[in-house]
Amino acid sequence: MSGSVGGFEDPSVEVLTEAAAAFGLFASAARLHIMWVLSQHESDVTHLADRVGGALPAVSQHLAKLKLAGLVGARREGRRQVYYVADPDVVTVVRVMVGQLTERSSPAQAPVRRLRGIGG
Repeated sequence: MSGSVGGFEDPSVEVLTEAAAAFGLFASAARLHIMWVLSQHESDVTHLADRVGGALPAVSQHLAKLKLAGLVGARREGRRQVYYVADPDVVTVVRVMVGQLTERSSPAQAPVRRLRGIGG
């Protein structure tokens, strides 16, 4: 059953399920960091691994999940695979969330500690 509050219709179950899956991918700090880096510029897996501080195989696995979800795309340039953001709207969500938390962060507020208790 769908309804509306304040003139906004409730999204369909399908839309909510898809959104939850996308947000689930960002439950990993490594995947969130990868999306953050890719939102700034395209990159190959070696550069991404260096930038996010992850092992090459782990970063490759994260990229595969993001690519399967349609959030990241890839193209071949010679012998290397170059990754890019496939959905610019998702970048907006990532930038807003990370940007707001960055602005709020200070030793007195410590929002990251508060967020860790939410959902596990």
